[in-house]
Amino acid sequence: MTSEQPVTLINPFEVPAGSEELFIGGWERAAEFLSTRDGYIDSALHRSLDPSADFRFVNVAHWRSREAFEVALRDPAFPGRRMPFASHAALYTVIRR
Repeated sequence: MTSEQPVTLINPFEVPAGSEELFIGGWERAAEFLSTRDGYIDSALHRSLDPSADFRFVNVAHWRSREAFEVALRDPAFPGRRMPFASHAALYTVIRR
């Protein structure tokens, strides 16, 4: 993988029932912050149609490179580090189309 290869962040969240609005507000603040950083392409928040799903919300974001994503997360002003919800984030790269 080259250092400038685009990456996709897939980040499922554990959000208890009754905490949806708190979570969505936090996600919106984090997404707004990250959208201003170099290398950001786009993001979308997905909600499960099954209310009993383990991961009721999944964020999918695209970045120009792993390095750009990591620099954005290291910014001390990043509001996402204060989210009180368990997440399971990982970066992915396309290997087949």
